[in-house]
Amino acid sequence: MSTSPIISVKDLVKTYKMGEVEVPALQGVSLEVETGEFLAIMGASGGGKSTFMNILGCLDVPTSGKYYLDGVDISSLDKDELARLRNRKIGFVFQSFNLLSRTSALENVELPLLYNPKVNSREVRERSMEALQSVGLADRAHHMPNQLSGGQQQRVAIARSLVNEPKVIMADEPTGNLDTHTSVEVMEIFQKLNENGITVVLVTHEHDIAQYAKQNIVFKDGLIDNHYAVENRKITFA
Repeated sequence: MSTSPIISVKDLVKTYKMGEVEVPALQGVSLEVETGEFLAIMGASGGGKSTFMNILGCLDVPTSGKYYLDGVDISSLDKDELARLRNRKIGFVFQSFNLLSRTSALENVELPLLYNPKVNSREVRERSMEALQSVGLADRAHHMPNQLSGGQQQRVAIARSLVNEPKVIMADEPTGNLDTHTSVEVMEIFQKLNENGITVVLVTHEHDIAQYAKQNIVFKDGLIDNHYAVENRKITFA
């Protein structure tokens, strides 16, 4: 039985206005991401990958074109509806971890659930502990971020991204502040989550990190660069 893609974009355009000058960031991008995919987005700074990621994450809207997330046309949503969709469908992981410094690991993980009216306080605690357990940090639940290593902080961030049981995890340079050994550990967590059925979309400038994904794409000048050939679903130079 065929299923609809979890992400579908068609002719996506994003233009920023800098005074009277229009700066094109995306120039007509079309892409489909199937449920269960692990996609790495690469490209030089200014190529459009961050703009594309922000639109996929419902943090920004396109100037024109269509974006469907799990079958929902995001252009039809107002800000409140967009926020609810984002909180329900997407988990975010950032390079800088974005943990609240004065709250424990467990409390950081609980944050997204506080905006979910369907979850009571007991469930908030249980689901947050389960998320920490899934990244191997249940024994650090009551530690503050400054008591955790960089890798542990990123694992807390991953647990936080999981707690609302999202359809997609979007990770923006998640290993950018980590050493090589810790980066491998974090990427193995993403692989495990993907093997369990979660779609992962990852932005990275590191080729060795991109190799953990099932599919790589490269952005250049606001478009997916077709000068790269896909071989075994990995990017190689044509």
